[in-house]
Amino acid sequence: MRYCDPVLMRTHDLQELSKTYHHIARARTRLQHVLITHYLTLYWPEIERFWLPQRNEWFIRLLLRFPTPQTATALSLDAFGEIAGPLMGRRVHKQAKIEEIYNLASYSIALPIREDSPAVATFRMQLERYLQLCKTRNELEAQADALLQSRADYQQLKSLPGVGPIIALVILAEAGDVRRFSHHRQFLKFCGLDLCKSQSGASRSREQLSTRGNARIRCALWMAAISAVRMKENSFRDKYLRYVAQAPDDADLKRKARTAVTAKMARVVYAVVKKQSLYRPRFELSLPSGSIPLTRAVEAFGTS
Repeated sequence: MRYCDPVLMRTHDLQELSKTYHHIARARTRLQHVLITHYLTLYWPEIERFWLPQRNEWFIRLLLRFPTPQTATALSLDAFGEIAGPLMGRRVHKQAKIEEIYNLASYSIALPIREDSPAVATFRMQLERYLQLCKTRNELEAQADALLQSRADYQQLKSLPGVGPIIALVILAEAGDVRRFSHHRQFLKFCGLDLCKSQSGASRSREQLSTRGNARIRCALWMAAISAVRMKENSFRDKYLRYVAQAPDDADLKRKARTAVTAKMARVVYAVVKKQSLYRPRFELSLPSGSIPLTRAVEAFGTS
């Protein structure tokens, strides 16, 4: 591991931007768990089914206007739809969803509290804080995209499946200039995706990931690999399906397959930046084997 001064490498601003985004995202996730496990459980448990994992600002705005079922049932269905419709935006089957929410409010088991009570005021305070965190996160994402828009390596990373502005930002902030690595195994070792063995006397453990590299870039590559596997028609998904073909329900095999796809993502990241070219889908189909064995996929430079 060679230390590189972020100020001299001109990655200090990128690191601060990525770390700030990380802290904002963690605060948003913690608040999301509080809203689901505490506030919604007490004040409107039936509406939790409409909570989306991401981009759910419309749901928060709806709760700000109708924090309890009593605030919804105090109006008629038509009046409720006129207010809730603009809050939900342009959605498919919006009228059916409005009617379902109104029916849930009619048979809710939530606590019977008034809208002007301090409990509802604190609930709304947390909802407004959640919206503010979402706004800050979106602003940081836009700032990162504007800052790196003119860089060729940023555009090359964004061409990969599963890599967006934030993951590309983390890779560039933590790895710096990827071209400084002379081989992709050195980059794998920097990310902590190389294989190692623990040895004590005559006993040796089995090979496993060293995880001694940069944890933030390893996490970013893992998330990019998971996103790519969930997409359709890309080589990362094909590699994952080949690994789990023998036992699709084996949790341990799934974990190993995700690790192999993460190592493949790291190799492709190194290749597109090193060769200064965009990602070419299904490029490995033209190769003789079409795949790299797991023992070679995560092997560190100088350990073969």
